[in-house]
Amino acid sequence: MHSQPATPSTAPAPTDAVAHNGHRLSAKKFALHFAEMVVAMAVGMVVLHPVWMFVLDALGAAGLMHSPYTSALIMATNMTVAMSAWMKFRGHRWRPIAEMGSAMYVPFLVLFVPLALELIDTGALMLWGHLLMLPAMAVAMLLRPHEYAHC
Repeated sequence: MHSQPATPSTAPAPTDAVAHNGHRLSAKKFALHFAEMVVAMAVGMVVLHPVWMFVLDALGAAGLMHSPYTSALIMATNMTVAMSAWMKFRGHRWRPIAEMGSAMYVPFLVLFVPLALELIDTGALMLWGHLLMLPAMAVAMLLRPHEYAHC
């Protein structure tokens, strides 16, 4: 009995399994990196908020924290500073860091219009601003998947 050699159509394709596993691994790294940035943003909000309060109070400008516009921008800054530091630690270049920073501000800036028109209140500004950051971050990440899936 003579066995026939496997043809490309019948032979197992180990590279397919490796590519599939590699793809899943990249997706996991991508998702993990997203989660790490969200944690860094939360840390930034918690840690930097008291610093702003102290500095603004010392400058006699504590009232800025009562304006929905400036408080939203300060919060976005707190998140951006911490997230940017984490991204730099992870080896990202400045352009993706700036793009991700934009994802922190753009939702609030867009929502300032309905806030000014009194279509939404301050609570909605904060809620929707934070919720819209997540897809804004995902868009920034998907523009450069290689930047986020391999760190």
